[in-house]
Amino acid sequence: METLARLEDDFPPTHRVGLLLINLGTPDGTGYFAVRRYLREFLSDRRVIEAPAAIWQPLLHGIILPRRPFKSGAAYKRIWDKAQDASPLRVISAAQVQKVAARLGPDVAVSGAMRYGTPSISQGVDALLKAGCVRIVAFPLYPQYSAATTATANDHLFRTLMKRRHQPAISTIPAFPDHPLYIKALASSLRAHLATLSYEPERIVISFHGMPQKCIAQGDPYAAHCERTAHALRAEMGAAADFMPMTFQSRFGPMAWLQPYTAPYVEALARQNVRRITVITPGFLADCLETLDEIGNELRHQFLQAGGQDFSVVPCLNADEEAISLITSLARPAIESFSN
Repeated sequence: METLARLEDDFPPTHRVGLLLINLGTPDGTGYFAVRRYLREFLSDRRVIEAPAAIWQPLLHGIILPRRPFKSGAAYKRIWDKAQDASPLRVISAAQVQKVAARLGPDVAVSGAMRYGTPSISQGVDALLKAGCVRIVAFPLYPQYSAATTATANDHLFRTLMKRRHQPAISTIPAFPDHPLYIKALASSLRAHLATLSYEPERIVISFHGMPQKCIAQGDPYAAHCERTAHALRAEMGAAADFMPMTFQSRFGPMAWLQPYTAPYVEALARQNVRRITVITPGFLADCLETLDEIGNELRHQFLQAGGQDFSVVPCLNADEEAISLITSLARPAIESFSN
């Protein structure tokens, strides 16, 4: 009886619905070992790296993990939020949780989680269970579906639940590549950014995270989802495809990835006398290493070195009001269906 009482204190028997906002992940610090721990977890995910383990694991532990943390750690240092001693992704994710919770009200508990790093999905689930949630809506914050993002987040959530005797009921939010609220929020953020510039861009480059072409050939819908987002955003902006081209960033390894590749494409623009560009990254709901450093620092440098003159990056939706409205609007139907 004492054990039962303790369990009821830890997990109050209520009927609250919980919302779990899941993002990709971040290291806990910029030092070698913190970055190595994060990379080991990320690059050990078979959804991310589909190479045979007998080939990949020796390469990962023998070459990549001993060396890569130095380069990645330096990149994280360039964008690190020193005031909060955290990565921008963690700071923004916490703000999203806080604002979404305020918008949904006290009947819904909201928790954040990272697929890799902390707070982990297990910690996020624990927080919701302790808040009395017997129903959880899981929301992977990826507008475009891919096995390496949405699927692995859901995989890990259910692996977490496999270890629990008393499981909550689960609902998951699907991808939303051309949902009207998402497209309107992107267009609004783009217009607001353009209004701050002292120049008019000659191109607005839509850059998505890349993916190996073999994954698409095996049935992953990610490329089609990116096309849907780009097409809808162009339509909302009244722009043609040649003015708002779509590219793919963040290649890794020697295999062929989705093309055109962002960096070579942007460098070629500069060599073709396109001097002023803006980049938008609609595959990310929150600014992170890929947007702030890879695009904001590295790509900027490459464009200017190739002869470009003006370069800007549209901030992600982050924790702005339109982002919070988008998240709550997509989550609310699932929450309400669980509440009935």
